[in-house]
Amino acid sequence: VFDTETTGLEPSAGDEIIQIGAMRIVAGKLRREDSFEQLVNPGRSIPAVGIAIHGIEPSMVANAPTIDTVLPAFHAYAQETVLVAHNAAFDMRFLELKRERCGVTFDQPVLDTLLLSAVVHPAQESHRLEAIAERLGVPVLGRHTALGDAMVTAEVVLKLIPLLGERGIHTLGEALAASQKTYLARVSY
Repeated sequence: VFDTETTGLEPSAGDEIIQIGAMRIVAGKLRREDSFEQLVNPGRSIPAVGIAIHGIEPSMVANAPTIDTVLPAFHAYAQETVLVAHNAAFDMRFLELKRERCGVTFDQPVLDTLLLSAVVHPAQESHRLEAIAERLGVPVLGRHTALGDAMVTAEVVLKLIPLLGERGIHTLGEALAASQKTYLARVSY
């Protein structure tokens, strides 16, 4: 389960990753001790509006490694897994745009808790991470840090799995197919 913090919301317009955080779920258990967290020097300025959200100041990333080092390390951490993210299309677009530069391709299956929430709770107005967490009784700690958001997303996906099962969705393939039928699956970055 992973998340990124970025300089902005437009990956195709030059925004960059400034932090990647991830943790594993193995056999239905969150492995907090098996995590990945790394600040990234974006090689560009970080707008004040973004700093107000994630709190990552330019001085915090000035001596951090660049994406050329961090993305291959994250790729190694995530190999042979199913990736899980909230609003995964956003995070995956950043990874895809660095594929050629960094020489890594994330081609494993990707589950999106935003889409899974729409499958489980189609009548709900909001599928924001905070709203889903509140509905499912998941405490929100460390919001808008990559590792904090990955942790909340991990707790959310663990709560969504039995709810998917109640709807006859028991396999990864079934979850992916159901996700793609939601109206939110049309969002792209």
